[in-house]
Amino acid sequence: MSDSERQTMTSLGTLELPHQWSEAWQAAVKPLLRSDEKIVSWFEPNLTEHLRFGRGLVILTNHGILAHEVVDPQDEVSGKNPATPSKNMAASWKRWDFYDGLELRKIDRAGLGSLELIDRTGLVSSWRYTASQINGAATLVTDFRRLGSGTDAENTGSVCPSCGGPMLEGQVLCSNCSPTAVPDTTRSLLRLVRFAKPRVWMILLGFALTVLSTSAAMIPPLLTKPLMDDVLIPYQNEKPADFGLVPWLLGGMVLAALLSWALGWAKTYVLSSVSERVSADLRNATYDHLQKLSLEFFGGKRTGDLISRVSNDTQRICDFLSIHAVDFATDLIMILITAVLLFWLDPKMALVGLLPFPFIAWIVARVQARMRAGFARGSSAWAEMVNVLADTIPGIRVVKAFAQEHREVARFQQRNDHVLQANDRVNRLWAAFSPIITFLTDIGLLVIYGFGAYQIYRKGITVGDLSVFIMWVSRLYLRLDDMSRLLANAQRTAAATHRIFEILDRVPSVAEPTRTVHPGRLQGRIEIRKITFSYGSRQVIHDVVLTIEPGEMIGLVGPSGAGKSTLVNLVCRFYDVANGAIAVDGTDIRNFPISEYRSNIGIVLQEPFLFFGSIAENIAYGRPEATREQIIAAARAAKAHDFILKLTDGYDSLVGERGQSLSGGERQRISIARALLTDPRILILDEATSAVDTETEREIQEALDVLVQGRTTIAIAHRISTLRKANRIVVLERGRVTEIGNHEQLLALEGTYFRLNQAQKQMNAGDTIDALETEDS
Repeated sequence: MSDSERQTMTSLGTLELPHQWSEAWQAAVKPLLRSDEKIVSWFEPNLTEHLRFGRGLVILTNHGILAHEVVDPQDEVSGKNPATPSKNMAASWKRWDFYDGLELRKIDRAGLGSLELIDRTGLVSSWRYTASQINGAATLVTDFRRLGSGTDAENTGSVCPSCGGPMLEGQVLCSNCSPTAVPDTTRSLLRLVRFAKPRVWMILLGFALTVLSTSAAMIPPLLTKPLMDDVLIPYQNEKPADFGLVPWLLGGMVLAALLSWALGWAKTYVLSSVSERVSADLRNATYDHLQKLSLEFFGGKRTGDLISRVSNDTQRICDFLSIHAVDFATDLIMILITAVLLFWLDPKMALVGLLPFPFIAWIVARVQARMRAGFARGSSAWAEMVNVLADTIPGIRVVKAFAQEHREVARFQQRNDHVLQANDRVNRLWAAFSPIITFLTDIGLLVIYGFGAYQIYRKGITVGDLSVFIMWVSRLYLRLDDMSRLLANAQRTAAATHRIFEILDRVPSVAEPTRTVHPGRLQGRIEIRKITFSYGSRQVIHDVVLTIEPGEMIGLVGPSGAGKSTLVNLVCRFYDVANGAIAVDGTDIRNFPISEYRSNIGIVLQEPFLFFGSIAENIAYGRPEATREQIIAAARAAKAHDFILKLTDGYDSLVGERGQSLSGGERQRISIARALLTDPRILILDEATSAVDTETEREIQEALDVLVQGRTTIAIAHRISTLRKANRIVVLERGRVTEIGNHEQLLALEGTYFRLNQAQKQMNAGDTIDALETEDS
């Protein structure tokens, strides 16, 4: 259940479950609820205790936890299958009422999670789930804690921009993501200062220009006083007036306005230039850090969410810094200068003019936390909408093949509606906030007019003094109103800043070494020294010991889930082992700089990934400086040269996004050419021929025969026939090495390898018979 589908429940009548379960669960749950019991929220764990996919349900009520065990949906035993519950299904339910010390926590790692109910004695119960259910688990934990703290469970609050779970009012991240005090907006935006430090002198210049332009803008009101008191009012009262001052006063006003404009233009140019460069540095730093993060991070994130952070959130920060921050600085300096001048002109009038400030400050303090939470909810909703695009556009063939266009349109509309709802909440708040600020400033002006008239009546000030005061206060209130409008942009930017720094604060699980050993050109001797590795609580590699000599080809076989791909991921150091070590040429690979070590490794995957661009650019991806002759030589060796020449633009032909304009075999041969061009010492072949037909497999195999020569090679294959040239074959079962030897030796053992070989022979024989029968017909 995604967080967008989950709703906080107040009664069984409003309980909304997956459509295929709804009636079954409704019928099963209703008799179990007490008369005063209400459902608050629910969660679907989808892994059994043996880590098989299944279906279960954990319900949070105002009394406690009500849960059904996770069972395999293929289990047709009465009372077990949640899709078809029986009358005796109540036996599969368990209940835990709230009591002192009862806690609910979640543990997530590498795409798997565990929801644990604990008390002072230890573990009470647990439920396991995959990455698709992480948000639902976060939701349940947050609601559980809210009930335990006495907070109104029906107040769903905001959505956490990090995990998608709900937050308490005023939080920027939920309790799971940020157990400490929630940072305020100022602190969030101040974290951007480190990106501004390299340009501190330009910033100081910009602020100096701001002070000068603001000061120049204060001159025209000041010249109004002599114009009123010495010229206009005496003339109106038929007293002597020096009209010779008028041109000078008006000229001074014009010159002051021109000076203010020129300085303002320079100020805007300087500060906008700085902010654009700060934003560019932020984007570069975010993308650079993303490239340094380990695969474990990407396994728990949606592509659309990351794209939204790097593009939309950084652009929002850029807009704020280049436009609104400049306006904010100008407004702040204007308010400070105006306040000083007001007290210089008349302290009593100044105090009266500043009366609305405490009320405005109180309203801003009350509103800003709610707006920040609203914008965080909007950012999360926007990321979910982008996720739909990131899923459907690359998978458009599948969408059309299954005629699911209407379903995907409905899914996008649903996510878009969530964006609209999130923005509507903020707009409702803003619609009430902004007019209140305007109303308070208008009241302030009326008070000044009244107090000023009283002072004139008492001969305390002149009409000219009041005119200057009114003009300055009007500008002050106008700036104050503008600053209040900037609040919305500041909160929106603060939410975006949190999402950016969630990436920048993440520490790679595969870290660079503290004591560096530069690998140089490796020989390729690999020693796997009794390693273990786990995905979360599931251990997938158990005490594996293996030595591979330089230039030796090792084949890895075994059933699905045996740990073959995990083992080569550890050799490539996409993950770090939990125990033991992997050494290359006698040195622990954790002592090598990651990029230098991986430059010695070439990988050919089952589904080769090609970037949008020309064929030549894709072949030279790992070696951008390669000449056209070297690219062609690699393509010839990979048996790709002939089909490339048949394309319209040859090596300059565009392959389309992900290489969709090429066949699977053509993409694979370009992938082999890409690996050949880097001349790796260690070669990883991960099911390189499993997804192609027999003829294409033969062509790819010829290219691979060239590729493996003189290189330490680890080849994963389900088709045993592709491993007969391997020096040794290693059989993995449940993360353990069970057999090692060449093809003939393993057949003689009549173990797992023998059974796999026999099964494939029978399959191939069946395919041959089917082909002959087709030809006869």
